[in-house]
Amino acid sequence: MADELVFYTNPMSRGRIARWMLEELGVPYRAEIVAYGPVMKAPDYTAINPMGKVPAIAHNGQVVTEVAAILAYLADAFPAAGLAPAPTEPARGAYYRWLFFAAGPLEQAVVNRSFGFELPADGSGRAGYGSLADVLHTLEAAVSGQEFLAGNRFSAADLYVAAHLGWGMMSGGIEKRPAFERFVTSKMTRPAAVKARNIDDRLMAANK
Repeated sequence: MADELVFYTNPMSRGRIARWMLEELGVPYRAEIVAYGPVMKAPDYTAINPMGKVPAIAHNGQVVTEVAAILAYLADAFPAAGLAPAPTEPARGAYYRWLFFAAGPLEQAVVNRSFGFELPADGSGRAGYGSLADVLHTLEAAVSGQEFLAGNRFSAADLYVAAHLGWGMMSGGIEKRPAFERFVTSKMTRPAAVKARNIDDRLMAANK
């Protein structure tokens, strides 16, 4: 069907974040599990994403890659779910800000640290994220004292930031801070988050 929503993923990938979003939407989708290695780099899949990476979605003849873009696309494609402030709402600015803060400064800073890369003392001004300390300080202030990042309801920005913080604290890339733990717990106990996590955990167990 032309309007079918197809989700390309692997349970050991950032696709877990996109699946959480899909479960929050509550819309039907078909998941295609793409194995790492030759399958993910083969022409059949690189025709969908030339990077040979997951996740990706195909919907209404459009292919969308990159997790933040997938979340933003889905929120707008299915507005009835209320996962993004309307373009005319003041909260739309904060929604974009934190969605792409997580996709840019947060992910870049954490990944660089995980590979042992440290900016020289005089080099932080040339890096988009400044330093990991700056990023975490900024994010801690954002999630302290408020339940949601954009307006008065849960959005894709909350989902994305919570997913990054949860993974980062679990893997050791982000230090555990009370404000982070409170924010992550309140989001990852949502029914859609639990359902998505269970689906991917079962897939992982089945492929061991």
